[in-house]
Parts: sequence; structure tokens; C-alpha cells
Amino acid sequence: MTPEAYVGHVRHALQPLADPAAAARMRAYMRDQFPFLGIPTPARRRALRALPTVPWRDREWVAVAQRLWREPEREYRYAAADLLRKYAKRFDPAHIAPILALAQAEPWWDTVDSLAVTIGTVIARERKTGADAQARADAWIEHRSPWVRRIAMLHQLGWRLETDEARLFRYARTLAPESDVFVRKAIGWALRDYAHWNPAAVSAFLAAHRDHLSALTVREARKHLEA
Repeated sequence: MTPEAYVGHVRHALQPLADPAAAARMRAYMRDQFPFLGIPTPARRRALRALPTVPWRDREWVAVAQRLWREPEREYRYAAADLLRKYAKRFDPAHIAPILALAQAEPWWDTVDSLAVTIGTVIARERKTGADAQARADAWIEHRSPWVRRIAMLHQLGWRLETDEARLFRYARTLAPESDVFVRKAIGWALRDYAHWNPAAVSAFLAAHRDHLSALTVREARKHLEA
């Protein structure tokens, strides 16, 4: 099966589930920026579980995601993001650039955050080889796109005590002056995630830098600490 044929199976699975009324609501929720089929996430995922199994390893899945990204309705991008997360452990650093490119195509939090997890999974695997895999994220933190900066901030989500604490805090300090609400939230979420595993370090960081972090960032970061 070719990637194009697989995309055809995705279309065949999703198009019968289209609901124009739900699509209008979903589009309104996303500030009328994107068209939708009107399929809720559970139904979309159930439909796609029936897709044929194929013996691909890596680049074919990236090609499928790239083709799905060209479809106008947002659900195809959600399907692509789900597939990339599912097979993320098969990818190597060469796949990061095309995935990052997808994150910059009509970006919004709904696609960017899932791709951040996929990219983080690839980086985490590379890091175990001893390479400074996270060095590429140092460039992203200065990227012109706030969505790429958000990915840099979020790429360590779920790393637990494997988190590079020095980088996490350095990125938070670098991005602290930002006015973009999605970047401010990302700082808070990244700190909150790490606080599950090292609350003392996050509490100390917040205390030391509270005057430089936005109220939104601090509020998001402290949710676990105050629970």
C-alpha cells in the first residue's frame, strides 16, 4: 500500500461521519479559523482503528501525515497527529524537520501540542545515545514563530525525572517576557509537569522568578503544587 492509498482509507473512514451542525460548532470554537467535518475525537479514533495494518517503519508514516495535512478539514490533521504519536518511537532525528514543518502549517494549539509530544519522544530517544539531542531546541526557543517556541518549551512533557532541569528553567526565563498567551501557558504547563516529580525545584524557581513570570504562567505552574 502507498501512503496515498492509506490516506484514501482515512477519507473513506471519516467522510461518512461528517456532521455539518457539529462542524459549525467546532469551527466557531476554533475562532472560525478552520473547516471541520464535525467528528468528535472518540468517534474519529474509533473509525480509524479499523484501518488496515501496514508493515511500514518510519518515513511512510511521515508521508501519510504530510498528505493528510493537505486535506482542508481539521480532523485529517488530528488523524495525522495521532498516527505520528503512535509511531514516534520509530522515528529518528531526520524526521524532526518535516514534523516541525507540519507544526507551522496553519498552526494552532490543537495540532501543535500533539506534534510537540512526538518531537519530544524522538529527542528523548536520541538523548539516550549520549548526543546533545536537545541542542536543536535551543534554536527553537528563539524561533520567529511562537508555536515553535511553544514546542521548545513543551518538548520535555512526560520526561519525569529525565527532564533536563537546567534547560527547562532556562527556557522559562528566556520566554518569560513574552506576551503571547499560548507561550505563557506553555511555560506554566511545562513547569507544572515537572513539579509532579520535583516540586521543590519548581517551587524554588517560581519563588525566585515570580516577578518576571506572568500571572498566567505562575497560576498554571502552581496548580499541582497547590493541590
